[in-house]
Amino acid sequence: MSYETTETSGTPEAYGRPGAADPAGHRPRRNKVPEVTAYFWIIKVLCTTVGETAADLLNEKLGLGLTGVSLLMSGLLAVVLVVQFRTKSYRAGVYWLAVALISVVGTLISDNLTDNLGVPLETSTAVFAVALAVTFLVWYRREGTLSIHSVDTLSREAYYWSAVLFTFALGTAAGDLVAERMALGYRVSAALFALAIAAVAVAHFALGLNAVLSFWIAYILTRPLGASIGDYLSQPTGDGGLGFGTVVTSVLFLTVILGLVVHLSITRRDVADAGRRPVQTG
Repeated sequence: MSYETTETSGTPEAYGRPGAADPAGHRPRRNKVPEVTAYFWIIKVLCTTVGETAADLLNEKLGLGLTGVSLLMSGLLAVVLVVQFRTKSYRAGVYWLAVALISVVGTLISDNLTDNLGVPLETSTAVFAVALAVTFLVWYRREGTLSIHSVDTLSREAYYWSAVLFTFALGTAAGDLVAERMALGYRVSAALFALAIAAVAVAHFALGLNAVLSFWIAYILTRPLGASIGDYLSQPTGDGGLGFGTVVTSVLFLTVILGLVVHLSITRRDVADAGRRPVQTG
């Protein structure tokens, strides 16, 4: 996507618009989010797949019930987010652990609404879409930008992780709605969401769709894509899957994620040059 480079000082431009100061009054820090590279999208999709399969696995194996597993994973997520907020710059291991856990929690939130409370998927999808839209609206009105290259204050990081949680919950509900209620099946659903992401890429690179808008649309769509892939690999053949099971699928994808995160921690290929950072245009 389209970027330009500016200094990382506390200049007005660094906060998304000329003449604007940091509304929260916090001292600028280094960006807490990785650069958007191929690694970013690969690990993101893998995390969404793990979020789907691990949520099913934990619900089946721990014997705590859906509510108990949800409370346990929410507690773990809270601990990791505290660590994430306390770091002074992006750390691949902490960041991607938070994403993996928030993927699981987002899935469990959607599953609780559907399975425990009987909320229709159409309703939960609409509710999460509105919650995400409100988060973006408040974020933009307070900060003047939704760019992930400006996540360098406590308030912006709070908005960012709130938005990420709602994208995972929304993606779970929307993915289940498409795959199950519309009876398209997991493989067709995965192909459909992959084509939608490709369409966003074409709209951005060929038609000039705003970079920030393109990013967030693609980010939302990777959730149902990963969930559909996870279900296709793990679910029994009689239900339209390949029958690998949640254990094999979760371990396989977690292993790949771990390898990529270790690689990025060593090479730092997803970290902007010190003292300078790219800012999404538009």
